[in-house]
Amino acid sequence: MIVVLSGGVGAARFIEGLAAVVAPERIAAVVNTGDDMVLHGLYISPDLDIVTCTLADVIDRNQGWGIAGDTDACMQWLARLGAPTWFKLGDRDLALHIYRTARLQAGATLSQVADEIRQALGVAVSIIPMSDDPAPTHVLTDQGELHFEEYFVRERCQPVVHGVRLHAAGPVRPAPALLPLLMSAEVIIIAPSNPVVSVGPILAIPEVRTTLTTTNTPVVAVSPIVGGAAIKGPAVPLMKAVGLTPTALGVAETYADLIDGIVIDTIDAELAPAIQSRGIATLVTDTIMRGMPEKMALARATLELASLIAPSTARSLV
Repeated sequence: MIVVLSGGVGAARFIEGLAAVVAPERIAAVVNTGDDMVLHGLYISPDLDIVTCTLADVIDRNQGWGIAGDTDACMQWLARLGAPTWFKLGDRDLALHIYRTARLQAGATLSQVADEIRQALGVAVSIIPMSDDPAPTHVLTDQGELHFEEYFVRERCQPVVHGVRLHAAGPVRPAPALLPLLMSAEVIIIAPSNPVVSVGPILAIPEVRTTLTTTNTPVVAVSPIVGGAAIKGPAVPLMKAVGLTPTALGVAETYADLIDGIVIDTIDAELAPAIQSRGIATLVTDTIMRGMPEKMALARATLELASLIAPSTARSLV
């Protein structure tokens, strides 16, 4: 299996391209659940839904989240009732959350529910939450400690960030399928997702980090930072807040003890020698995923880098 450690929008687009290059049944997305929250009594999994709906080709591509053609009748009534409406939920989107919540209350695990939704939407890629345990990410700000979605959506990233608290509800165990997947993987890819709040929660699970530091499987990352800026989301202020440098080099240094190689954008080509001097193989290419051709090209380049690192896997990867 090709295992992809995934956040939301950037990871979903990358996996979409990957699934067009290799058989989707060979891909497993391990998805961040640090953004998960309960709102209106419903269990919401933003990154799981973004990845699943993107691969099901029902995503609202203008937003990068939500379901295409969705309506907002429920939100209108919630507003009329005086309920919080800062987190926009379409009517079809709500159906996912209602189903998930009912199944969890009936005793199913998040892993089981994610797989049920994947199958119902016709997605061939395996989709696994990083954990079945609550693992909220909190952002420490000048306005107090906020759930990540409160900081990102409700407050629009305006508060000054002082730090990030991962796994704010306590210790987090890996999902049952996660470690066996990592140990049997052909290649492990860290998607172009926020290193702090998307990939960070996955890597903060002790067993995951231990497995990645000891595996002989090639581990490659795709930098989400291009020219010192994030393609989407608040990666730059969050990286700065936890003492990381928001550049492709900074991303490589963040993952230095875990990765064998990294894909960076052509804009950052001048950083390649510094990354390589740290013993990290570097491939420079266009990483901006404007459309399907670019998504596929980036996926191929990432697999090419993995093959260069471990030539014995070259034939099996492509």
